Order: sequence, then structure tokens, then C-alpha cells
Amino acid sequence: MRLWSIHPRYLDAKGLVALWREALLARKVLAGETRGYRNHPQLERFRRAASPLDAINEYLEAVYLEAEARGYKFDRSKLGAYSGHTTITVTTGQLEYETLHLLEKLKRRDPERYDRLKGVKILDPHPMFLVVEGGVEPWEVVKPTRGAGPRSGSR
Repeated sequence: MRLWSIHPRYLDAKGLVALWREALLARKVLAGETRGYRNHPQLERFRRAASPLDAINEYLEAVYLEAEARGYKFDRSKLGAYSGHTTITVTTGQLEYETLHLLEKLKRRDPERYDRLKGVKILDPHPMFLVVEGGVEPWEVVKPTRGAGPRSGSR
């Protein structure tokens, strides 16, 4: 499960569809509707929100809006209500790590998108995230990336 901290506009088609499915699964987990993935580290930041369901619904809304802008037909009825006032912090180190992680994926899956983004050090965050200084988030499972250089150990 990957619940990206970066804005969904950067994802390729495969990544955006996967994010939608994974965020819907996260919603089920947070609602107590499934036994699997209950201890997944990506859910930690949503659990810390005042209302975890509100937070994941707001997260899903931005994914839905990006899909709609691209002409995809995601089912909006799967979204729950949300206040629109949830803010979750994300560190600069986490955004940098996710930028590198996405670029590695795009290099193989969408070279044209990769070429447009490869010079960016840190991609913009998902709209509900507030960026703060810091290293990679403690909940992230850091995997070595080829060509990451000194950034790969910024935990």
C-alpha cells in the first residue's frame, strides 16, 4: 500500500488507479471493515488525525478530482463525508523520498512524464498535507533507490 504524500497530478495512469484502490482499502481498514492491513505503517498518519475517516475521505477527494480532470470514471459514491479542514503534516525528507521513488517508477512506466519531472527535487504535496522540515517519516519503509546518492540515507 502506498498512500502518496505528493500531489496526485504527478502520478501516471497506473499510479493514479492504484492510489484510488489503495486509498479505498485504507478507508475500509480505518472504518474497521477488514482484517487485513490493520497495522500498515502508511495508515499511521491518518490514525493520528482527529477523525481518521474524515482524513482519508478528504485524501480520496483529491484523488477523485485528479481522476475526473483526466476523464477517468472513478465512482464518487465510494467517498464518505469529510469536513475539508483536515491537515496532516509531511516532512520535506518524506516528499523528497517519494519524489525519487516516483521518478524511478516513471522512468520505466511513463518516460515522457519522467522527462518532465526529473529535474524537480521535491514535488508538491497532496493538498491536505502541510510541509514541515524533517527527514523521511518514521513510518516509511525505506527501500534503496538506484542513483539516489546521499539522499537515500536521510532518515
